[in-house]
Amino acid sequence: QVQLVESGGGLVQAGGSLRLSCAASGRTFSAYAMGWFRQAPGKERDFVAGINWNYGYTNYEDSVKGRFIISRDNAKNTVSLQMNSLKAEDTAVYYCATCNDWYSPTATACAYWGQGTQVIVSS
Repeated sequence: QVQLVESGGGLVQAGGSLRLSCAASGRTFSAYAMGWFRQAPGKERDFVAGINWNYGYTNYEDSVKGRFIISRDNAKNTVSLQMNSLKAEDTAVYYCATCNDWYSPTATACAYWGQGTQVIVSS
C-alpha cells in the first residue's frame, strides 16, 4: 500500500508558474515509476509526465513539453511537477500516481493515486 498526497495547486495567471508536490508513504516509494495526470471537467484523466524509479528518465505529453519538469527525490519520498508558462488549457485537477510504466502510462496502469490538487489558470 502506498499513500500519496499532492499539494501546491492554486490559482495563477496565464504565463505564471506553479510547483506541485506529491508526498508518498507506505511501501517502498523508490521502486515505482511515478506519473502526473490531470483531469479537466467532463474529460478523461490524461497523462502529463512520467519518471522512472531509478535513472530519472522522463517523458511528457506533447502539450507540456518544454514547460513542465517532473522530478523525484527517493530519499524524501517525493515527486514534483514544476509547471511554467501556464496556459488556460492547463486548468485541471492534477494527480500523482504510482505506475508500472514511466514513459506513457494509461490511468489503468497506475495502482495508487493521490486525492488530486486543483490548478486554475486564468487568462
